[in-house]
Amino acid sequence: MTLRVLIFRYAIFAAIATVANLATQRAVLAFGEGGMVFAVAVAAGTLVGLVIKYILDKRWIFFDVSTGAKAHGQKFTLYTAMGLVTTAIFWGTETLFWLVWQTDLMREAGAILGLAVGYVVKYNLDRRFVFTDDRLEQVEG
Repeated sequence: MTLRVLIFRYAIFAAIATVANLATQRAVLAFGEGGMVFAVAVAAGTLVGLVIKYILDKRWIFFDVSTGAKAHGQKFTLYTAMGLVTTAIFWGTETLFWLVWQTDLMREAGAILGLAVGYVVKYNLDRRFVFTDDRLEQVEG
């Protein structure tokens, strides 16, 4: 796979996960306002985005062919662990934008910025620590 194809796929998958994340947040935020609803919305959106991104990355970015509950459990656990730092980037940026501007538009702008930065960091962590099978296709320059 060429670097151009990798970047294109990863960007599309990040966009899909981002839209799913924000749609989930909007759905939760429709139930009310306040700090607790906001926290639940961010957490729910993150979970939905994480699962979608894992499924897409596993198959189409890292070409991981492992199967079974044990293999998926181990990889998803590592994938999630690598996402802790990147989730902090995302949550921190989204929350900062909300605290500064107090508008949904700016909260979502912060979310998009945080997710974009987080996904770049996450790819590098996943490649190094999660999807380490030697059979993975190497990216051509």
